[in-house]
Amino acid sequence: MDATCKLRCMTSLYLLHGDRILLLYRQGSRVIADSWVGAAGGHFEPEELNDPRACVLRELREELSLTESHICDLQMRYITLRRTEKGIRQNYYFFARLPGAEPPLLSSNEGVLRWFSPDELEGLEMPRSARGVIDHYLSVGQHDHALRVGITDDIGTQFTELPVC
Repeated sequence: MDATCKLRCMTSLYLLHGDRILLLYRQGSRVIADSWVGAAGGHFEPEELNDPRACVLRELREELSLTESHICDLQMRYITLRRTEKGIRQNYYFFARLPGAEPPLLSSNEGVLRWFSPDELEGLEMPRSARGVIDHYLSVGQHDHALRVGITDDIGTQFTELPVC
């Protein structure tokens, strides 16, 4: 496998509270340009390669100081593939809810956190695959619990629902 086929496995977590979604403005990342991404996420550690849930829970703990007991309804909803000049990015996107009447005050060591209503998301700068996930989730995905896979190219992301095993 040559350098252009290096596989980068990553997770991303979108936290929901009511009709709002928590995003992180990530600055100075070595992987993506300054843009809005899920509230927590990152690269797999070697022992997590077959367990994206373990990776996203570790990132949640490291970046937001939250554990699984602080969230509910954690579900992997999207898996995307995108070829870049540096290799293939394989992203596992999770969604979860924060319980309670008011969302907790959270901070991140990765950038600035902000709660958004769905109508505020359209013009935000996001990585191409994340944009496809958010757009699809708002139009289709929030109404079901399906797992979808998507291929991202210069035009956008095309999703297919994975059948239940």
